[in-house]
Amino acid sequence: MSSHRKSDLLHTPEGVWDHYGKDYQEYLTTQNRILEQMHRFGYEDIKTPTFEFFDVFSREIGSTPDQELYKFFDKENNTLVLRPDFTPGVARCVAKYYADETAPIRFCYEGSAFANTKGLQGRLHESTQTGAECMNCDCAKVDAEMIALLVLCLQAAGLSDFQVTVGNVEYFRGICDAAGIDGETEEELRDYISGKNFFAAEDLLKGRNVPEEYRQHFLGINDFLKNGQELEKVLSAAPNERSRGAILRLQEVYKVLEMYGAERYVSFDLSLLSRYHYYTGIVFKGYTVGVGDVIATGGRYDRLLEYFGKRAAAVGFMIPVDTLMEALRAQKIRIDTPAAPETVYYTEENFQSVLSDVQKRRAAGERIRLVKAGHDKEA
Repeated sequence: MSSHRKSDLLHTPEGVWDHYGKDYQEYLTTQNRILEQMHRFGYEDIKTPTFEFFDVFSREIGSTPDQELYKFFDKENNTLVLRPDFTPGVARCVAKYYADETAPIRFCYEGSAFANTKGLQGRLHESTQTGAECMNCDCAKVDAEMIALLVLCLQAAGLSDFQVTVGNVEYFRGICDAAGIDGETEEELRDYISGKNFFAAEDLLKGRNVPEEYRQHFLGINDFLKNGQELEKVLSAAPNERSRGAILRLQEVYKVLEMYGAERYVSFDLSLLSRYHYYTGIVFKGYTVGVGDVIATGGRYDRLLEYFGKRAAAVGFMIPVDTLMEALRAQKIRIDTPAAPETVYYTEENFQSVLSDVQKRRAAGERIRLVKAGHDKEA
């Protein structure tokens, strides 16, 4: 092998990073602070496989598009997939091991997720995610718990200037019902509205001869709502009971968030429609300055577990740690990590006595590297 080729081997593929030293310590510190908040709310740790059968992330489930999945085959010719997100895997696990459980189940996780995104589009091929899921509970109080927990997690990571924007996909679907929108048009309209392309949305609605009354409802989704009082105005104009129910749910969630003291971080955006089609109700995203992507995403997915044989309501959120770290560094927020290991030097003559002392200090919890005097090799 040529020396040039050996040099090439030092580099990582596009879309993945090495993390080491202080950089990685800051990652671990931030993740641990987030997980500590989740543990305080009673969430237990879960670890699911890095790869699963393809069907766990299939189009029918509404996860990542097929072309963005890393797919490969095992010896039995089964199609396997590196997980693009954690929620379907956690749902599968809960459906398998808690099939008959009816009490709320709370899990939290951290690890790598993989997206084979063409041209990256600002996304890593391997990203670090930390998140929480609550299953077997369909009440608004748990929706609010998730959002309040997210606020505390972002604060624990060091952020103070951020916003959690909350929507409800049922509001959009209710307008589609009222307007008699077919499934294909709904999908296209969903893409335009979630991408804030309201000019294209209006053209589509006109082209489908949707009445002016309903066109205005769709285009009014763009209005940004700051608090619970502004939701009341939308409620009075909702076109049917499905849309009204979506707003009533948001109002109920907001009242509970006020009890948590988290309402000042929360606003509402009814055009918020997730790229994951398994979301069925409340959806929310976190934003902060210094990064162009979201620092959190979550929502309710009450029908996802049915794909795995268990009827259970569920809600959860995920923090993309790489993006969060980018935001912390852009805002020059200091991440206090454990002190660097102390270096203790020895000579051939005093090695035994130095080692004896160092071992006692290590046993007491100190971090010490042992180095021969005049050398940089550790023992």
